[in-house]
Amino acid sequence: MELPLVVGVDGSESSLAAVDWAADEAARHHRPLRLVYASLWERYEGAVPSGGLTRPSGQVVAENIVGAAVERARRAVPEVPVSGEVVPEDAADALLREGHNAFALVTGCRGRSELAGLLLGSVGLTVAARAHCPVIVVRGDKAGLEGTHERILLGAGEPATSGEAARFAVREAEARGCGLDAVRAWRCPERESAAEFGAGTDQTRYHEQRASALLDAVLHDAAADHPAVRVRRFTVEGPARQVLLNRSAAADLVVIGARRRHGHFGLQLGRVGHALLHHAECPVAVVPQQM
Repeated sequence: MELPLVVGVDGSESSLAAVDWAADEAARHHRPLRLVYASLWERYEGAVPSGGLTRPSGQVVAENIVGAAVERARRAVPEVPVSGEVVPEDAADALLREGHNAFALVTGCRGRSELAGLLLGSVGLTVAARAHCPVIVVRGDKAGLEGTHERILLGAGEPATSGEAARFAVREAEARGCGLDAVRAWRCPERESAAEFGAGTDQTRYHEQRASALLDAVLHDAAADHPAVRVRRFTVEGPARQVLLNRSAAADLVVIGARRRHGHFGLQLGRVGHALLHHAECPVAVVPQQM
């Protein structure tokens, strides 16, 4: 059986947006959809609010949330098998475990319990930084969420850490029948001396050509396996996070790679990933590269 697309739900508007996005994504890739509500509700069982009214148990609330989300997805994509489950577990831990048997994990950008000032919920950040399967954080403006730009954006890092991201991005463009913009940002180091290059060397041209060669290396295998996908290559001078943030406004999904070191349990996400997950104008896919 095909691995499912797994969505973390909690009843928030953000998670409902994630359900809607994931339903369309599951249909595009012909994958089943699995909705998971994870919460340690047993900590609060037995609490009685003021006024003497008995509040529904945490489990009942969770089951109602999952049931409503399942029905929402089934109405949106009747052709997709949809299932739901309530898990009495920490949300981040549960989703990370689900990721071992998932095509991808999908989360909203902020949950019910997050502070209003936070731009990305702690669960979404933890999952994006540690999962061993692709993670999509659903965020952005209406055009990006609805896929009206018909453009996937790949932020190309080093070839050793971006191969899986390139393959994911090309497959996504193929499934949507749209184009792929592959972008490699570059900069001239401030302290770089002309002596390092030799007389007559154009340092700017050197770095631009190097960026172009690295971009070609990242795309080589993925583009060759999917020749029908229209790929546009861009090398752009500037900080990678700002270059990609600017271009996310004209994309339906931005895809980046991330290192995953075996035996390392901390957050494995760089500056570019943090910036996009907090500020991108469209959903963000973080695709791990096992090291």
